[in-house]
Amino acid sequence: MSTTEIDTNALGEKIVRVIKTIFDPEIPVDIYELGLIYDVFVNEDFDVKVLMTLTTPNCPVAETLPMEVEEKIRSIDEVKSAEVEITFDPPWTQELMSEEAKLELGML
Repeated sequence: MSTTEIDTNALGEKIVRVIKTIFDPEIPVDIYELGLIYDVFVNEDFDVKVLMTLTTPNCPVAETLPMEVEEKIRSIDEVKSAEVEITFDPPWTQELMSEEAKLELGML
């Protein structure tokens, strides 16, 4: 394993920890456990791209939530750039939530 591979993996884990500090304003669960983060890409130049969705296309935080994710990721020293892409394919469903999120919301 190259040092770059280790660094990008470690950075990916750090990004996930930061994402877990961001909560959906209507649901008391972080956006990672809610299943809103579909993928986190980190290249060898430490450019980050996050593919995420929202609970609904007309979500009240549709404008602010992606910006908050980008800003928090950019605040990590190793990150050179961050971009968040919103997708509704596949659309979000409660099935994407982690067991932890379902337990928190009394769904288990």
